[in-house]
Amino acid sequence: MDPLAWLYARQTLFSPGLERVRALLARLGDPQRAYPVALVGGTNGKGSAARALAAILEEAGLKVGLYTSPHLVDFRERIAVQGAWIPQARLLALLEEVRPHAEEVGASFFEVATAIALLHFAREGVGFAVLEVGLGGRLDATNAAEPVLSIVTNIGHDHLEVLGPTLKDVAREKAGVFRRGVPALTAARGEGLLVLKEEARARGTPLHVLGEDFFVEGVRPLPEGLAFTLALGEGRLPLRTPLLGPHQGENLALAALGGLLLGADREAVARGVARVENPGRLQRLFLGEGREVVLDGAHNPEGAWALRAALLAHGLLPSALVLGFSRDKDHPAMAEALGDLGPVVLTRYSSPRGQDPKALLPLFPGATVEEEPLKALEKALALAPRAVVAGSLYLVGEVLRGLKGLPPEARWQ
Repeated sequence: MDPLAWLYARQTLFSPGLERVRALLARLGDPQRAYPVALVGGTNGKGSAARALAAILEEAGLKVGLYTSPHLVDFRERIAVQGAWIPQARLLALLEEVRPHAEEVGASFFEVATAIALLHFAREGVGFAVLEVGLGGRLDATNAAEPVLSIVTNIGHDHLEVLGPTLKDVAREKAGVFRRGVPALTAARGEGLLVLKEEARARGTPLHVLGEDFFVEGVRPLPEGLAFTLALGEGRLPLRTPLLGPHQGENLALAALGGLLLGADREAVARGVARVENPGRLQRLFLGEGREVVLDGAHNPEGAWALRAALLAHGLLPSALVLGFSRDKDHPAMAEALGDLGPVVLTRYSSPRGQDPKALLPLFPGATVEEEPLKALEKALALAPRAVVAGSLYLVGEVLRGLKGLPPEARWQ
């Protein structure tokens, strides 16, 4: 069987726990011990924070490995060193090497992917690795590494069926990336923050809280990004980024302070924030003839409200919307955030997790249904010169693949 096909077949093996990934890493020589690691978790914004932290550390002169998920178009996106994806030949060779060990311990898709990333980073001799947590924190495969910095961006309503049932339960799971004596950062609020503080005290983790220990000031949307100031005590660090959305000020402030705590100077922080990219998150594509597509992976209520605020802040309305959701999401709350922004075309991505768009019609009065995402995009662009594709990163990835002439991938991790 093709190595990648073998890996995708393991998506059905999902079961929380660290026993399998630890056993797999031990068989591979525990590559995660070869370099220091930062773990970046949270409900929303963890990908942006992880990518920004990696860019900052690269600007500080380190050779950096970055592990993110999910990918949009190509699996290799998940594993990068100095911004360069893992080469295809190296990926296939590592899959063949890891496969017998993974089968012996019963490792899942994400556990294998994580092990391959950690092994690749060790063999590439990285000086630091930034790992985006996949799901939760306490039992996530990335948590098999021992971090020197932990970030929990925020606590929101997502994956409650696995991490919940309550927001407090979600916070406790995400606090699983905390370590005794290891600094942690968060922009969480409300009851989620209260739980993170409680967990940090119990674990002996020094926790730095946005809005209490450091601040974001003067957030200002720009035509091509965002400007804001990181405030630390008496110091101020003005920053600019190409990322869109006022919410990114918080994510990037976490990355900026994380970089400073890890030894980057202010100039490296500013350069890293100024060049960070995060495909699929308020990504703008210009198709010619005055047509534009905005791609965003907003897939939970908090993400949907952040998308709404960003579209308003950057003058990206009016737009038509192409929306497709996973079955396990809070569809009414997503509809409340997005349903009145413009005409809606409902669709679905190619996966068993994709929600039947016809079932969503009661939540979006006047919406139309087009099962195939690219046809849905064409229908939306006939209604408005700009279309916003949102509701799932898997939908965003399928649209990007389609625009590149590639077939859909049936995946849900």
